[in-house]
Amino acid sequence: MTKIIRTATHRFRSDNPKSKIKNPKWVGLSVIALVLVMTGAVAQSQQPARIPRIGILIGGAASGYLARVEALRQRLRELGYVEGKNILIEYRYTEGKYERLPDLAAELVRLKVDVIVTTGRAVLAAKKASPTIPIVFAAAVDPVGGLVSSLARPGGNITGLSVMAPDLDGKRLELLKEAFPKVARVAFLWESGSTGENLPLTEMEAAAKALGLKLQSLQVRSLDDFDGAFARAKREGAQALITFSRPLVNTQQRQVLDFAAKNRLPAIYHTSEFVEAGGLMSYAPNFTDLFRRAADFVDKILKGTKPAEIPVEQPMKFEFIVNLKAAKQIGVTIPPNVLVRADRVIR
Repeated sequence: MTKIIRTATHRFRSDNPKSKIKNPKWVGLSVIALVLVMTGAVAQSQQPARIPRIGILIGGAASGYLARVEALRQRLRELGYVEGKNILIEYRYTEGKYERLPDLAAELVRLKVDVIVTTGRAVLAAKKASPTIPIVFAAAVDPVGGLVSSLARPGGNITGLSVMAPDLDGKRLELLKEAFPKVARVAFLWESGSTGENLPLTEMEAAAKALGLKLQSLQVRSLDDFDGAFARAKREGAQALITFSRPLVNTQQRQVLDFAAKNRLPAIYHTSEFVEAGGLMSYAPNFTDLFRRAADFVDKILKGTKPAEIPVEQPMKFEFIVNLKAAKQIGVTIPPNVLVRADRVIR
């Protein structure tokens, strides 16, 4: 390289005898600089492009979210993202141990993920961990109550999909009352959230009062609360059961189903997974579809759109599912006028 530079310098001087350059050594330095710049540009062009990284943060168990997360991944593939090639995904589940959420959220921040996809209480943990990393909630109970400024203009670094929980709770009670007119006392298994602590209970009590039902509150805050809640339901004579959409209840799906079956309680659940696993009825958004649609939010963000500019969306698909096997197990009959309204019947 040195020999080439010296030759270039010599030629510049011999070919330009009248040149006014008084210090030819600057010509050599200029050539060196040019070579270094070109070498750096080549090296930079040869460096592989950074692969975007998605963080998935779930407050429940991985087993309870298999179908939903797979729907997200499938939609990402349809949008051109191949995991391990042009996108990386980091999975973090608490398995119902909410105290782990801050640490898991911090892990994703340290990994410098480009976007976090989350749901339930984990959304707040992600928000506290980073005010700048884009966050997409795949299912939020009441996003305007603390996550976003409004559905149309979320603001900040968060957007996603709402599950319209207050409206659905009343609808579930209506279906339960219609299917079992003699039921007067309903146990409400619910988990308080970090925002609007008693809002689910307040709204459900209003819906129950309108239908002439007595609501029995079974509040749970941790895995240790379930046995006591079930004992209280039996002691106070619950005649039916309704659940609220929160990850903690999802982690105890088997325990909840066994309690309802053992005590022959007609129950309506907040997700189809409960009915598919042996529960009686459910009325809910299609959560798998919500997670699938969350992939489109991720795609927009990775292409440069800010979360504040992406309106919060609401469910497009709702399903009323009835399990006749479960009805037979607890010795109840679903009236024809209710059964005909079911989107799906498990026989």
